[in-house]
Amino acid sequence: MKKFTHSLILITFIPVKLFSQSITQTARGTVSDKLTRETLIGAVVLLVDSSHQKGSLTDTEGNFRITNVPLGRQQFAVSYIGYKSQVLSAVVTSGKEVVFNVELEQSVIEGKEVKVVAERRKDKPNNEMATVSARSFTFEETSRYAGSLLDPARMAMNYAGVNGASDARNDIIIRGNSPLGLLWRLNGVDIPNPNHFGSLGVTGGPISILNNNSLDKSDFLTGAFPAEYGNAIGGAFDLQMRNGNNEQHEFLGQIGFNGLELGAEGPLSKKNNASYMMNYRYSTLGVFKALGLNFGAGSAVPQYQDITFKADLTSKKAGKFSLFGIGGISYAETLDKDRDTTVDNIYDNNMRQNGNFGNNMGVVGLTHVYLFNNSAYSKLTIAASTAAQSYKIDSISTTDNSPVPWYRNASDQQKYSVSYVLNKKFSSKNFIKAGLDLKQIDFSIHDSIFDNPIFKRHADASGGSQLLQAFAVWQHRFSDKLSVNSGLHYQYFAYNSTYALEPRLGIKWEMKEGRSLSFGTGMHSQLQPMYTYFQQTLHPDFSVTLTNKNLGFTKSNHFVLAFDQLFSNNLRLKIETYYQQLYNIPVEMRPSTWSMQNEGADFGISAIDSLENKGTGKNYGAELTFEKFYSHGYYFLLTVSLYESKYKASDGIERNTAFNGNYTLNTLAGKEWTIKKKNVLGLNFRIVTSGGKRYIPIDFAKSEASGETEYDYTQAYEQRQKDYFRTDIKISYRFNGKKVTHELALDVDNVFNTKNIWQRYYDRSSNSIKTEYQAGRFPIPLYRILF
Repeated sequence: MKKFTHSLILITFIPVKLFSQSITQTARGTVSDKLTRETLIGAVVLLVDSSHQKGSLTDTEGNFRITNVPLGRQQFAVSYIGYKSQVLSAVVTSGKEVVFNVELEQSVIEGKEVKVVAERRKDKPNNEMATVSARSFTFEETSRYAGSLLDPARMAMNYAGVNGASDARNDIIIRGNSPLGLLWRLNGVDIPNPNHFGSLGVTGGPISILNNNSLDKSDFLTGAFPAEYGNAIGGAFDLQMRNGNNEQHEFLGQIGFNGLELGAEGPLSKKNNASYMMNYRYSTLGVFKALGLNFGAGSAVPQYQDITFKADLTSKKAGKFSLFGIGGISYAETLDKDRDTTVDNIYDNNMRQNGNFGNNMGVVGLTHVYLFNNSAYSKLTIAASTAAQSYKIDSISTTDNSPVPWYRNASDQQKYSVSYVLNKKFSSKNFIKAGLDLKQIDFSIHDSIFDNPIFKRHADASGGSQLLQAFAVWQHRFSDKLSVNSGLHYQYFAYNSTYALEPRLGIKWEMKEGRSLSFGTGMHSQLQPMYTYFQQTLHPDFSVTLTNKNLGFTKSNHFVLAFDQLFSNNLRLKIETYYQQLYNIPVEMRPSTWSMQNEGADFGISAIDSLENKGTGKNYGAELTFEKFYSHGYYFLLTVSLYESKYKASDGIERNTAFNGNYTLNTLAGKEWTIKKKNVLGLNFRIVTSGGKRYIPIDFAKSEASGETEYDYTQAYEQRQKDYFRTDIKISYRFNGKKVTHELALDVDNVFNTKNIWQRYYDRSSNSIKTEYQAGRFPIPLYRILF
């Protein structure tokens, strides 16, 4: 009551100016304790605007509402006695209400009120246990950054320590690690590859299934992550879906790179604050094909569609229930008769083929959050996921042009999981989180290729197994300036009875206001792709052995030291140095240059048998982030990454990994102009330069003799291609009507049409080595309507 009275007095003396604005919007939401989810009564929420000072107090359920908020980019300050304040940023449009779920962190020194402007750190992660190498991102960033194509993975390529594997896909390389090391998590559920045309076992693809219109503030972690994250050694996307509007119905229409999209959200029951949200997309090129227009190589027009949904129900006695899901299907057909003979590439020039490629994935989950009291709550999650691929490739006979079976792959994997997480805050200094997750993994893997005179089966297995994971983390805050996060993660794979025990530690010291020094370390382990365990070794008598069956976890020890300086509320400098020691990496039993550390940036995993966990590697480097958060109509982001990535395979020679580009430099900036007080013109650009792709040189003599591309593995990854350079721009215009918002945008990737080398190959028709380039200039229009 004392806190509520104090807040009421404060809000009473806020100067209020009456103003006339033809079009405004409502901003509302809930304020709660970050650790316990307890709603805070009497928190102050202010619109930070020199000309329009407005505010609200949270009610007995922690809800607030501010009406007549001017359109445009606005900031909202949230404060509560005994808690660290926050300043939130939002783009206010006429077509959609602004809804916040604000979580405040309690101050160790209770009763001390922190100034409103003290905590404007939009980059701070949601996860309170993340000490280093973590930042948050929002839907607005995935929409704003040039070249991101509304894709969280492509957006993350702009962050320090991150590089893209290719223009055609969104596989991301984190600190020199293989893209295989990335964990995708949605609403607390580990999910399969969330990309169209994304094969089993890999983490990227050409087009994201994730719908940025459905995402809330989410986390991206690049090293030494907290103990609740397991089965990953490179990084993690911890994605959160937002709730639908629980007071009024809102709709969305959009057409762009990711397809033609329709969305709807609104209340299911106002009595229980129940809401729904649903978005559906159908491939833009698929629409053109349905209309008889082929924007591609004949019938080789990719077709894909996906859906995202979430429903929420809150009961005062039973807690909060959420049902959510995403799913996508994709298909493409490439026919030899439709190939463009004027274009050189490694596939068309060396082999005539017909191909059919199909992929699908889906996740559905049900969560229940229950508050025991004002210091403890639990979260129970039941989820199921599936991922499948069906590939059929026929070679074309040179005698009668008939198709001849050459490659077949029909594989799928399902996971059924139950997880339970308990959160308990003992005081403002001590917080504990512990959880248990059990997964049932069912699989069917059938992969074969014609190897004259027989069809050789790489893998032919069906069955199931279990993965058990458990964790516990403890946060102790000695003061507001010094905190320690410690934890332990355990995982056990029943298929071959392998396990890993992984301690984690993070320490943060706030040397002075706006300046901190942090250290993080931990052991991290990851299973191999399921496909790898079932590779068959064929013996002369045609019997087979599963020589990869007993492979253990790949392991990595992370060490990170970070310095963070906030020069003002909007200007930040961050420097991180790191070292990663990798071991237990699968390599071949015979001496070779192959290592699992170089896999993961293509449409599948190499079919390699006879592996053992004897490979090693190391990644080390330094990163710099200099960022001005969006304010006064503009922003900029500069990231510099200098790194080395090495590996040692079964031949005992230390080499560069396939992902050792040595450096990456990203420069992003953007500016907005308000027109007629309600419309917004935006201009954004991105410039990226990085070390060229590592490659294995071609052995021309052997290639000429065999008629196919042959490589000189003795020089594997010694050289890089020419340095990569690309400039992207994005121009947008947002028009706000009375109850509708229109947005037009043009994203031009590689605006200068720079020719970045992708790979080289031997072309037998010309008996020469040719070069294949990455994507050229690519204009992408977008239209969005909100109402």
